[in-house]
Amino acid sequence: MRRVVRMMRPARALLPLLLLPVLLTGCGADKSGGTVADSADLEAAARVWGVAPELVYVTKVSGYTVSQGSVGEYDDEFVVAYRSEKSATRLGLFVGRGTLTAESCPKQPLGEVSDKQVTCERDGDAWYRKAGDSHEYAVPESGVLIHLMADADKVDRTILRKAAEAVHRPDDAELAALLPSTDGADT
Repeated sequence: MRRVVRMMRPARALLPLLLLPVLLTGCGADKSGGTVADSADLEAAARVWGVAPELVYVTKVSGYTVSQGSVGEYDDEFVVAYRSEKSATRLGLFVGRGTLTAESCPKQPLGEVSDKQVTCERDGDAWYRKAGDSHEYAVPESGVLIHLMADADKVDRTILRKAAEAVHRPDDAELAALLPSTDGADT
Protein backbone atom coordinates (compact mmCIF):
# COMPACT_ATOMS: atom_id res chain seq x y z
CA MET A 1 0.00 0.00 0.00
CA ARG A 2 2.83 2.36 0.78
CA ARG A 3 4.22 1.93 -2.75
CA VAL A 4 0.88 3.00 -4.27
CA VAL A 5 0.81 6.20 -2.19
CA ARG A 6 4.30 7.20 -3.37
CA MET A 7 3.28 6.75 -7.01
CA MET A 8 0.12 8.83 -6.55
CA ARG A 9 2.00 11.88 -5.19
CA PRO A 10 4.08 12.49 -8.33
CA ALA A 11 1.02 12.03 -10.50
CA ARG A 12 -0.92 14.51 -8.37
CA ALA A 13 1.98 16.98 -8.53
CA LEU A 14 2.01 16.71 -12.34
CA LEU A 15 -1.68 17.53 -12.67
CA PRO A 16 -1.24 21.32 -12.27
CA LEU A 17 1.59 21.24 -14.80
CA LEU A 18 -0.58 19.36 -17.27
CA LEU A 19 -3.39 21.90 -16.82
CA LEU A 20 -1.09 24.92 -17.28
CA PRO A 21 -1.39 25.04 -21.11
CA VAL A 22 -5.18 24.87 -20.81
CA LEU A 23 -5.22 27.75 -18.32
CA LEU A 24 -2.83 29.86 -20.39
CA THR A 25 -4.98 29.47 -23.49
CA GLY A 26 -7.51 31.85 -21.96
CA CYS A 27 -4.95 34.64 -21.49
CA GLY A 28 -5.39 35.87 -25.04
CA ALA A 29 -9.16 35.77 -24.91
CA ASP A 30 -11.07 38.55 -26.63
CA LYS A 31 -14.63 39.91 -26.35
CA SER A 32 -15.93 37.21 -28.68
CA GLY A 33 -15.02 34.49 -26.21
CA GLY A 34 -12.35 33.02 -28.49
CA THR A 35 -8.60 33.30 -28.36
CA VAL A 36 -6.94 36.05 -30.37
CA ALA A 37 -5.21 34.73 -33.48
CA ASP A 38 -1.53 33.90 -33.22
CA SER A 39 0.50 37.08 -33.76
CA ALA A 40 2.60 35.50 -36.53
CA ASP A 41 -0.57 34.50 -38.42
CA LEU A 42 -2.07 37.93 -37.89
CA GLU A 43 1.10 39.65 -39.11
CA ALA A 44 1.25 37.45 -42.20
CA ALA A 45 -2.40 38.17 -43.05
CA ALA A 46 -1.92 41.90 -42.43
CA ARG A 47 1.02 41.89 -44.87
CA VAL A 48 -1.21 40.28 -47.52
CA TRP A 49 -3.73 43.11 -47.05
CA GLY A 50 -1.08 45.83 -46.77
CA VAL A 51 -2.12 47.02 -43.30
CA ALA A 52 -0.58 47.12 -39.84
CA PRO A 53 -1.58 44.09 -37.73
CA GLU A 54 -2.98 46.31 -34.97
CA LEU A 55 -5.65 47.53 -37.41
CA VAL A 56 -7.17 44.07 -37.97
CA TYR A 57 -10.51 43.80 -36.16
CA VAL A 58 -13.73 41.92 -36.85
CA THR A 59 -17.27 41.92 -35.53
CA LYS A 60 -20.15 39.48 -35.26
CA VAL A 61 -23.50 40.58 -36.60
CA SER A 62 -26.46 38.21 -36.55
CA GLY A 63 -27.61 37.58 -40.10
CA TYR A 64 -24.46 39.01 -41.72
CA THR A 65 -21.35 37.30 -43.09
CA VAL A 66 -17.98 38.54 -44.29
CA SER A 67 -17.80 39.45 -47.95
CA GLN A 68 -14.32 38.03 -48.57
CA GLY A 69 -13.64 40.08 -51.67
CA SER A 70 -14.00 43.25 -49.59
CA VAL A 71 -11.26 42.49 -47.08
CA GLY A 72 -8.14 44.59 -47.37
CA GLU A 73 -6.67 48.05 -47.27
CA TYR A 74 -8.29 51.28 -48.37
CA ASP A 75 -6.79 54.70 -47.70
CA ASP A 76 -4.47 53.35 -44.95
CA GLU A 77 -7.35 51.61 -43.17
CA PHE A 78 -8.30 47.97 -42.74
CA VAL A 79 -11.70 47.35 -44.37
CA VAL A 80 -14.22 44.50 -44.20
CA ALA A 81 -17.75 44.48 -45.63
CA TYR A 82 -20.43 42.32 -44.05
CA ARG A 83 -23.42 41.39 -46.18
CA SER A 84 -26.86 40.33 -45.09
CA GLU A 85 -27.69 36.66 -45.59
CA LYS A 86 -31.31 37.61 -46.46
CA SER A 87 -30.96 40.77 -48.56
CA ALA A 88 -28.44 42.84 -50.44
CA THR A 89 -27.73 45.12 -47.47
CA ARG A 90 -24.18 45.66 -46.32
CA LEU A 91 -22.35 47.29 -43.48
CA GLY A 92 -18.71 48.22 -43.49
CA LEU A 93 -16.05 47.96 -40.82
CA PHE A 94 -13.17 50.44 -41.24
CA VAL A 95 -10.21 50.54 -38.84
CA GLY A 96 -7.62 53.29 -38.86
CA ARG A 97 -5.52 55.38 -36.56
CA GLY A 98 -7.13 58.33 -34.87
CA THR A 99 -9.28 59.59 -32.06
CA LEU A 100 -12.70 61.10 -31.72
CA THR A 101 -13.74 63.68 -29.15
CA ALA A 102 -16.87 65.72 -28.63
CA GLU A 103 -15.12 68.62 -30.36
CA SER A 104 -13.66 66.69 -33.31
CA CYS A 105 -16.61 64.35 -33.92
CA PRO A 106 -18.80 66.71 -36.00
CA LYS A 107 -15.76 67.98 -37.91
CA GLN A 108 -14.71 64.57 -39.23
CA PRO A 109 -16.60 63.50 -42.37
CA LEU A 110 -18.60 60.33 -42.30
CA GLY A 111 -16.85 58.12 -44.85
CA GLU A 112 -17.20 59.59 -48.34
CA VAL A 113 -19.98 61.94 -47.20
CA SER A 114 -18.09 65.22 -46.81
CA ASP A 115 -20.74 67.77 -47.84
CA LYS A 116 -23.31 66.84 -45.18
CA GLN A 117 -23.31 68.00 -41.57
CA VAL A 118 -22.29 65.24 -39.17
CA THR A 119 -24.30 64.84 -35.99
CA CYS A 120 -22.71 63.05 -33.05
CA GLU A 121 -24.20 61.36 -30.02
CA ARG A 122 -22.22 59.65 -27.29
CA ASP A 123 -23.48 56.08 -26.75
CA GLY A 124 -21.51 54.30 -24.04
CA ASP A 125 -17.86 54.03 -25.12
CA ALA A 126 -18.76 54.73 -28.75
CA TRP A 127 -20.08 57.60 -30.85
CA TYR A 128 -23.20 57.31 -32.97
CA ARG A 129 -22.74 59.54 -36.03
CA LYS A 130 -25.09 60.43 -38.86
CA ALA A 131 -24.70 62.45 -42.07
CA GLY A 132 -27.16 62.40 -44.96
CA ASP A 133 -28.24 58.81 -45.68
CA SER A 134 -25.26 57.26 -43.86
CA HIS A 135 -24.80 56.45 -40.21
CA GLU A 136 -22.14 54.74 -38.14
CA TYR A 137 -20.83 53.81 -34.75
CA ALA A 138 -17.25 54.94 -34.13
CA VAL A 139 -15.46 52.93 -31.45
CA PRO A 140 -12.09 53.99 -30.01
CA GLU A 141 -10.02 50.90 -29.13
CA SER A 142 -6.33 50.58 -28.19
CA GLY A 143 -5.13 53.60 -30.19
CA VAL A 144 -7.27 52.94 -33.26
CA LEU A 145 -10.70 54.12 -34.33
CA ILE A 146 -13.16 51.52 -35.61
CA HIS A 147 -16.06 52.68 -37.78
CA LEU A 148 -19.11 50.50 -38.45
CA MET A 149 -20.98 52.23 -41.26
CA ALA A 150 -24.13 51.56 -43.28
CA ASP A 151 -26.95 53.15 -45.23
CA ALA A 152 -29.42 54.43 -42.61
CA ASP A 153 -32.40 53.37 -44.74
CA LYS A 154 -31.20 49.77 -45.04
CA VAL A 155 -29.42 48.92 -41.76
CA ASP A 156 -30.99 50.17 -38.56
CA ARG A 157 -29.14 51.68 -35.64
CA THR A 158 -29.75 48.65 -33.40
CA ILE A 159 -27.82 46.40 -35.78
CA LEU A 160 -24.95 48.90 -35.97
CA ARG A 161 -24.86 49.17 -32.17
CA LYS A 162 -24.71 45.39 -31.81
CA ALA A 163 -21.90 45.28 -34.38
CA ALA A 164 -20.03 47.98 -32.45
CA GLU A 165 -20.44 46.13 -29.17
CA ALA A 166 -19.10 42.94 -30.78
CA VAL A 167 -15.91 44.46 -32.28
CA HIS A 168 -12.83 42.45 -31.33
CA ARG A 169 -9.49 41.12 -32.54
CA PRO A 170 -10.00 38.02 -34.71
CA ASP A 171 -9.48 34.51 -33.42
CA ASP A 172 -7.89 31.86 -35.67
CA ALA A 173 -11.19 30.84 -37.30
CA GLU A 174 -12.24 34.44 -37.93
CA LEU A 175 -8.85 35.28 -39.40
CA ALA A 176 -9.11 32.28 -41.73
CA ALA A 177 -12.59 33.43 -42.81
CA LEU A 178 -11.13 36.81 -43.82
CA LEU A 179 -8.46 35.30 -46.05
CA PRO A 180 -9.21 34.59 -49.72
CA SER A 181 -10.55 31.10 -50.35
CA THR A 182 -8.42 28.82 -52.49
CA ASP A 183 -11.29 28.13 -54.91
CA GLY A 184 -11.69 31.82 -55.75
CA ALA A 185 -15.30 32.05 -54.53
CA ASP A 186 -16.45 35.13 -52.64
CA THR A 187 -18.08 33.81 -49.49
